[in-house]
Amino acid sequence: MPAAPVVLATQPPVRHYAKGKDKKKDKKGTPAKVQINEDQLGSLIDLEGLRTQMEKSLSAMKDDYVKNLSLRSTTGSIETLRITYEGKDYQLQELGQVVRKNPKTLVVNLVSFPQTIPVVLQAIQRSGMNLNPQQDGTTLFIPVPKVTREHREGLAKNAKVLYIKCRDRIKDAQNQSIKKLKKQTGVSEDDAFQAQTQITAIADSFVKEAEKLMELKQSELLGDK
Repeated sequence: MPAAPVVLATQPPVRHYAKGKDKKKDKKGTPAKVQINEDQLGSLIDLEGLRTQMEKSLSAMKDDYVKNLSLRSTTGSIETLRITYEGKDYQLQELGQVVRKNPKTLVVNLVSFPQTIPVVLQAIQRSGMNLNPQQDGTTLFIPVPKVTREHREGLAKNAKVLYIKCRDRIKDAQNQSIKKLKKQTGVSEDDAFQAQTQITAIADSFVKEAEKLMELKQSELLGDK
């Protein structure tokens, strides 16, 4: 016996999200609002799980900004740098010893876990701290860049790189949710379209928040505030 069609009733609670990238008014008026009905959408997808995924992406971006986008690369920032090796996450200090040789150089000794050197080098280079480690055997020497205008601009660019990573994760969660929705049977075309529109609006709101965080961080790094 075929499954009965799912009918979305019009009932509260609802949330309102701006449709499109810009919430500002223009000469043609304000952009259309997308109504988010928690109960309706929650009956079709794992709404709580979707929001949790997007919130984790946003939190990870905030965490990366605090740890990696500092005007001065401290020993502590390097020690707590996240390293992924063979599917597991470690802090760099768990894999090697980190010391400050002098005000201009950090040294990482990886003699205990030399097999992790390639992923450690990659993680440092992609950390957003504008660092260029040099390898000598099982030891890494990391020159600490001066706080110049060029260094500030480099960190500001890295703030955008980390934002894009967060944005892509949010969009991945959006696409996965829509993909699961499309596989469901018994959902009318109109209801499926409305649900997709609501999912996209939720994702856009998280992306917008991430974008604002990026802009604030860039202003801070460039000394605009």
